[in-house]
Amino acid sequence: MASVVGTHVLAISAVLSMVLSLSSAVDFNYPAVFNFGDSNSDTGGLIAGLGEELNPPNGDTYFKKPSGRFCDGRLIVDFLMDAMDLPFLNSYLDSIGTPNFRRGCNFAAAGSTVLPATASAVSPFSFGVQVAQFFRFKERVLELLANKGHKLDKYIPAEDSFNQGLYMFDIGQNDLAGAFYSKTEDQVVASIPTILLEFETGIKKLYDQGARRFWIHNTGPLGCLPQNIAAFGKDPSKLDELGCVSSHNRAAKLFNLQFNALYKKLQGQYTDANMTYVDIFSIKLNLIANFSRYGFESPITVCCGYGGPPLNYDSRVPCGETKIINGSSVTARGCDDATEYVSWDGIHYSEAANLYVSNQILTGKYSDPPFSDKMPFLLKQKF
Repeated sequence: MASVVGTHVLAISAVLSMVLSLSSAVDFNYPAVFNFGDSNSDTGGLIAGLGEELNPPNGDTYFKKPSGRFCDGRLIVDFLMDAMDLPFLNSYLDSIGTPNFRRGCNFAAAGSTVLPATASAVSPFSFGVQVAQFFRFKERVLELLANKGHKLDKYIPAEDSFNQGLYMFDIGQNDLAGAFYSKTEDQVVASIPTILLEFETGIKKLYDQGARRFWIHNTGPLGCLPQNIAAFGKDPSKLDELGCVSSHNRAAKLFNLQFNALYKKLQGQYTDANMTYVDIFSIKLNLIANFSRYGFESPITVCCGYGGPPLNYDSRVPCGETKIINGSSVTARGCDDATEYVSWDGIHYSEAANLYVSNQILTGKYSDPPFSDKMPFLLKQKF
């Protein structure tokens, strides 16, 4: 265990030591952040929106209780907010606990898709709905600022935050992963332009309302999620050399190629906007391929799950829940040390893995435009 902890400490220290010059292309001094996405960046939206609950051990590592995040602790978006010296984002849908939206708002909800939600969707809060929620949020904030003056300054964004703020996006994973349950690989790939057209429509609406700073994550290696390996990887011939489902990763790569082309198009179209595209796929695939180098014990075994090795995942028993399986009561329990696992619950990454991904993002080398030699801040993370 000492070597695992040591590896994480070294990785953290390396990033904490970086203080380099300010970049004109990438400015991390934002008055507010507005985030759109799925469970990769949901800080409580789906749980609040549907009135459901998450059970322990979700949240145990950092928050010491379930926090609305599908994780043992912090998400990538939390670490990025820390890096910008901003508070964690409250969910737009969470009205309990005196949420503060002064420095931004999170519209992400677990299970959300770019395409409009179907009747059977996990989340009704698709990208178009999240964009509509943002406009409702903005309209209400401006109304309150006009009527209440400075009385609510502590709780809601200043008017210029909407033009000067950062708009972050991490969505699209569920469109692809969900489609594989009813479509062939060719059909999934054929749907990509439709998904991206819907995303482009949302970006255009935000731009037309004054958004000028965009931070866009591509999608990760879906085939390496234990949930997908369990469902689609029973035949070893369907798996690649890393043990990931080949079809899902091929689709993710094709999605990202077209996503990057859309990003280039938007860059050329909106010349007065600052856009950053982050290659999350490469970061996460590198983690899966070289997990032991970064202090992890397993890339595809689930920390909070049921079923035992190699996956310790059973779709019938979500993390922290107890179910009756074949007449017996079984519980998906957490592992002894979540820092040893890349996967938290078979679908989502552990806090330790999210920290690794965040640190790689903040090197700047996975971004377009890159900013690896222009880090404008000291990374401030709370441990």
